[in-house]
Amino acid sequence: MIIKSIELSDYRNYDTLSLKFDRGTNIFYGDNAQGKTNILEAIYVSATTKSHKGSKDREIVNFHKEEAHIRTYVEKDGVETRVDMHLRKSKSKGIAIDGQKIKKAADLLGLCNVVFFSPEDLGIIKNGPAERRRFVDMELCQLDSFYLYNLNHYNKIVNQRNKLLKDMFLNPDLKETLGIWDMQLVSFGSKVIERRKLFVEQLGGILKDIHRKLSGGKEELTVRYEPDVEITDFERKLQEGQERDIRAKMTSVGPHRDDFSFLIGDVDIRRYGSQGQQRTAALSLKLAEIELVKKITKDTPVLLLDDVLSELDSNRQNYLLNSIGDIQTIITCTGLEEFVNNRFELNRVFQVQDGKVEWKNTSQAAAWHVETQMPPATGMLTGQLLEEKESE
Repeated sequence: MIIKSIELSDYRNYDTLSLKFDRGTNIFYGDNAQGKTNILEAIYVSATTKSHKGSKDREIVNFHKEEAHIRTYVEKDGVETRVDMHLRKSKSKGIAIDGQKIKKAADLLGLCNVVFFSPEDLGIIKNGPAERRRFVDMELCQLDSFYLYNLNHYNKIVNQRNKLLKDMFLNPDLKETLGIWDMQLVSFGSKVIERRKLFVEQLGGILKDIHRKLSGGKEELTVRYEPDVEITDFERKLQEGQERDIRAKMTSVGPHRDDFSFLIGDVDIRRYGSQGQQRTAALSLKLAEIELVKKITKDTPVLLLDDVLSELDSNRQNYLLNSIGDIQTIITCTGLEEFVNNRFELNRVFQVQDGKVEWKNTSQAAAWHVETQMPPATGMLTGQLLEEKESE
């Protein structure tokens, strides 16, 4: 599966933008705060309906506009599909596949699987449980529409139950309705717990093999699921904690408090691992994610790398670049040195500056960037679909 092209209108700092991608490696380079990440975000939104940053639609739409549009062309098994997304500040988004409106985000899942890797992901291991839950949820919501359905309902029930707990402070009689929410919480929460357990089992073997290779055979990495509560104890612990929840005005039991541990040998590297171990484990985790998507979907995902290489040492850079040979990859970076030094094939290169994107002849871009740090002059790419020209 590949993304053939994308068109943006009034999306963040882009008034209009049309891009045609190569099925190999596509690189967007330029200074920080120019709009490179916005392109990757738009791809992720078109694939999952959500921003990898957690941004709301009103934050994505251009500041001076009321709505934005994304049009993506995806090719899978030789069949081209058009995905249109209409983002609005004051209303819910509209989505259409080949001109046919869809009502549920789940109808979009599986059409385009993407793996997003940003510098923030290198902190998955050392950061708090929320980051690790987010990693698992982002992947599972792409792979399993039932998980997406159950997780969305579970989160809504948690929010409604928390509101009820706050309202009970002024109206204690509302306690009689708490049991109704508890039943639903257990029902949807148990399904979330069950699927997360399976995900960790599926990921574990792949992760162990990749980390062993990445560490030169020196380390064995294990991932473990640490549910806040077991399914068999969920209802009982929820009832036992009711008075505590009423005093705290929040739900204290459930998978919204889960965590995932990472062990090298018997050492929990969340707390006791070195920064190098934590970063290597995070890289192993993202590479394992790619392989798991391949295994489950029987297809290759699109890899989105947001300025990650600058955060990795040369050995990890080499391993990452050597691992993505058969995957369509879209990369952002501030310079091309890492790719030139690693003799990495640059299929299509773009320079991004102030919301303008220019295509660069790949051989010229690499040579000129290293020798002069100045990009070559080429045609502008805004408002029209760029067709790559063969160099003479």
